[in-house]
Amino acid sequence: MQSAPDRHEYPAHWEADVVLRDGGTARVRPITVDDAERLVSFYEQVSDESKYYRFFAPYPRLSAKDVHRFTHHDFVDRVGLAATVGGEFIATVRYDRIGADGMPASAPADEAEVAFLVQDAHQGRGVASALLEHVAAVARERGIRRFAAEVLPANTKMIKVFTDAGYTQKRSFEDGVVRLEFDLEPTERSLAVQRAREQRAEARSVRRLLVPGSVAVVGTGRTPGGVGRRVLGNLRAAGFTGNLYAVNKAFPEDVEELDGVPAHRSVRDIDGHVDVAVVAVPAERVPEVVAECGEHGVQGLVVLAAGYAESGPEGRDRQRELVRHARAYGMRIIGPNAFGIINTSPEVRLNASLAPEMPRPGRIGLFAQSGAIGIALLSRLHRRGGGVTGVTGVSTFVSSGNRADVSGNDVLQYWYDDPDTDVALMYLESIGNPRKFTRLARRTAAVKPLVVVQGAGSAPQGHAVRATRLPHATVSALLRQAGVIRVDTITELVDAGLLLARQPLPGGPRVAILGNSESLGQLTYDACLSEGLRPLPPLDLTTEASAEDFHAALARALADETCDAIVVTAIPAIGEASPGDAELAEALRSAAATGPAKPVLVVHVELGGLAEALSAAASTAPRARAATTDAAAPQAGPGSTPVTEAPEGAHLIPAYPAAERAVRALAEAVKYAQWRREAADPGKVPECEDIDERGAARLIDGLLARGQGLTLGTDETCELLGRYGISVRRAIPAPSPDEAVQAAAALGYPVALKATAPHLRHRADLGGVRLDLADEEQLRRSYDELTELFGTPQEVRPVVQAMAPRGVDTVVRAVIDPAAGAVLSFGLAGAASQLLGDMAHRLVPVTDRDAASLVRSIRTAPLLFGWRGSTPVDTPALEELLLRVSRLVDDHPEVVAVTLEPVVVAPHGLSVLGASVRLAPPPARDDLGPRTLPVY
Repeated sequence: MQSAPDRHEYPAHWEADVVLRDGGTARVRPITVDDAERLVSFYEQVSDESKYYRFFAPYPRLSAKDVHRFTHHDFVDRVGLAATVGGEFIATVRYDRIGADGMPASAPADEAEVAFLVQDAHQGRGVASALLEHVAAVARERGIRRFAAEVLPANTKMIKVFTDAGYTQKRSFEDGVVRLEFDLEPTERSLAVQRAREQRAEARSVRRLLVPGSVAVVGTGRTPGGVGRRVLGNLRAAGFTGNLYAVNKAFPEDVEELDGVPAHRSVRDIDGHVDVAVVAVPAERVPEVVAECGEHGVQGLVVLAAGYAESGPEGRDRQRELVRHARAYGMRIIGPNAFGIINTSPEVRLNASLAPEMPRPGRIGLFAQSGAIGIALLSRLHRRGGGVTGVTGVSTFVSSGNRADVSGNDVLQYWYDDPDTDVALMYLESIGNPRKFTRLARRTAAVKPLVVVQGAGSAPQGHAVRATRLPHATVSALLRQAGVIRVDTITELVDAGLLLARQPLPGGPRVAILGNSESLGQLTYDACLSEGLRPLPPLDLTTEASAEDFHAALARALADETCDAIVVTAIPAIGEASPGDAELAEALRSAAATGPAKPVLVVHVELGGLAEALSAAASTAPRARAATTDAAAPQAGPGSTPVTEAPEGAHLIPAYPAAERAVRALAEAVKYAQWRREAADPGKVPECEDIDERGAARLIDGLLARGQGLTLGTDETCELLGRYGISVRRAIPAPSPDEAVQAAAALGYPVALKATAPHLRHRADLGGVRLDLADEEQLRRSYDELTELFGTPQEVRPVVQAMAPRGVDTVVRAVIDPAAGAVLSFGLAGAASQLLGDMAHRLVPVTDRDAASLVRSIRTAPLLFGWRGSTPVDTPALEELLLRVSRLVDDHPEVVAVTLEPVVVAPHGLSVLGASVRLAPPPARDDLGPRTLPVY
């Protein structure tokens, strides 16, 4: 640690784990006096050319003076950071604050010189880019606003690091040196660059786990049974295409193979490279295995062992140490307490899990934190995988257990551009970082469907993440805003996933219904109405319908421009002329294959072998490929009908055993398709010329100088809101009847008299509000009534306010959540809306399209648009108010809460009758800082 004369304590909060460009990890931390030997050893491994680029001259070794300078920092004007792997330096960065003359300086000087040195063996891994993000964040924290760097023209790699970072730059050439100057304030481009790098790095870190060239199973028992032996058998049965090793320190020295797999006593004894190690040893032996794997260069671990955070405080400490230990070697972890991972790609065929059978290959990606839920998902997809034209299966599967390291966010990064995954299904017991998950989900949903079952659990044990204070329903609404298809059960997850994986997205909510059962068609019609779809009258083909009748009816429906999707209802018919199951399935497939691209679903009543016949329908398809006979491929279970793959490019028609399930899946597809269309044009954040952003900032700074957090008074609230063009109707306190009369005279009749005590505020239903008081007599009588009902004026806290034009009472709120960020909410005022939870939510900043949809998202929205003959209110004025509140909290994160209640929206204009604002120092924005892995 630093010596006594140093000005600041060691800044432990600067320590961070980062994912590098190739998917490996490194630790970034401040350099201290204890690092002298590490620095010298690091420098000795740097090439002469890299040293020349750093010092502009031959510099073969560091002098004692150099070592002292590069390891003694005050963490304010002189800062050094190192990237480490295995405890050793692989790169360093340093800044020195300078004045206008270029000489060393202290604050308030806001410029610093920065320089990097990266070990040659680690160049090209994105180490310098990651260090630049971290040292820039450190500099901003210390009041530095600009970096300067001098680079030799031949050092093109380092010039590229600076120029690609996305900061606002100025470049010059003088005395044979390129001088770069750039502001450190994040820009849209720098954030875009940072997030693109984050996506590539995290995707590659997951790819290293899911597409390994070699796997070692550590803890493989010598006798059948046991977790390790089962996983080894599953890998072999799946036909893993890479090298496989069995490891157990208890193997006798003369044992060279186990079940035909090379056997070793330690990972260190393996001659070849090992990409992934499946750790199936007791928790107390895991640290030893991690060290062996790290020293051997293993890239990732799948830890199946239990006994970690799920078991209590001691296990939580053990889990944190596991993560620190693995990351020190640059390894990522799935688990602990994991069920395993699967990749069905023919080039990989990886089943490093406890699942006894390899799932069918397909286009669906699965993520589950819980092993039990993972088993249920795989089982249901296996049973439901059959369709009218073939089977749908899994591309990749990850069961993360305690998700101490690799999380759903990482897997989303991988799926985003994975060509083998068309639909992502996730079961999340909790969302540890809602802000990041929402950002990643929005980007993923723009290119492929993302279906999520979200539990109501807390953050995972052992994670040091901010907990959201938002209600579960609010988080769900924000996920839907980001394009996530939110469902409530695993059954709905699979139902929606199969439809989205097999069928095109619907162009709208219009649904044609046809089939051979009038009652089943009517049930489907009613289900469509319940889900907000627009069904056409069902077409009854009667029970005598042949396969040709189904084919012709479906072809007509597909060609009909008045429908966007088709639901086919089918019951098994009895009679010689009735179509067989395979014949009917082929008729539907052929019609769908030749018609326009619209989603087709089948609702069937299962009798006998109907479901199996539907699953096997592709066997009659002219272009269907023969079923695989590879011994490693999944085989049909006993007594089932063999299944085959669909023709290349064919849309598989999913079958559902109940109309409600089919229609619910279709409704989710309709809403998602609408989101996709709207996401293509998200709108804009309008500029308002009357907004005084700087004046508001000065006011906020002055108010916060009084304390760390405060709720503003009435005058201060009105002044701050006024800076953003939000006018609040004046309310004058009336502690006595005479003062109430004086207030009414100042405002002008008619007036309103309101009780503002906390238990009466905004509760007109309790009788605490008197409206349209036309004169002094009515005012005094109402004042007496209030005090008789609710207590003394001191208890009631009455105020007098000028009457606003009549309209619909609404509520506008904004809050800064430490985990999710700024959230804007809207609903109607009153007990009924509160009781029903009828509020809509959007993440800030909202666009004009967001504001319009927010107003229309609540269930009581018809009251704003002329319900039952009432006069429609001024919703454009309401949308403008929402945009102004959004701008306020987005421009000034110190505004941590805003409530406008009630906002009376009249046919022309609106009136804000009550407002409150709370200020506090803004919470840290980890989405604007440098890339880091979760902290432990």
